Amino acid sequence: MIEHIALITGVQDEADAFLSDQPATRLDSPLGKVRQLDHAGKTVSILCCGIGKVHAGAAALYMHSHFRPDLFLVIGTAGHVSALAGDCFYLGESLQADYGTLERFGDHDGFTHYNAGAWPIGPSDWRPFQSHPMPESLALPQARIATADCFVKCPDRSGYLRDVLKADLVDMETAAVAQIAALLDIPWAGIKAVTDGANSDSSGDFHANLERAAKLAASEAARFIEYL
Repeated sequence: MIEHIALITGVQDEADAFLSDQPATRLDSPLGKVRQLDHAGKTVSILCCGIGKVHAGAAALYMHSHFRPDLFLVIGTAGHVSALAGDCFYLGESLQADYGTLERFGDHDGFTHYNAGAWPIGPSDWRPFQSHPMPESLALPQARIATADCFVKCPDRSGYLRDVLKADLVDMETAAVAQIAALLDIPWAGIKAVTDGANSDSSGDFHANLERAAKLAASEAARFIEYL
């Protein structure tokens, strides 16, 4: 039974958009303020950890050690790299796009992907992290998200993520939380709304669409919790 949810975001706007009008307790942590509230009969502990995989992984470990959540929930914004229709998605799968081996193949360099944490040597059988099943009533399109420590604003990189890794979205946190969840044997889920197309316009589009997308992801996250 899921009674306590650790909600993690990379950007403060994403955390602030989640049920900001509800009474909450605020607790100090090394990674920032934790806002704790009740929603749909469940306790939700919300932490904006900062951008990137190290921050996200540290946040998941901190939340586990202090609150013992039954589920990690990553929400916020993402870049869109595929033709999958929609502006807000349930994250069915996540993978770390920058974990593997860089080596020489003939006259060019190539990257071989491995499971996060595995030895990047020998045959690769990489596979994405699987999320907690989406409640049918939520009815969001499901996406695969690729996580890396870079903000993607390059069409060539977007094409690689789409064509080679079969990703629909890109961000900088989700797969790190998923990796910690797998190590701790705790389920994870994610809901992301699109700010940009991971292309040359992404910097401006991200800032222009951040507030709208953060509110959309937060609204769907509240519905997700209600359906659990």
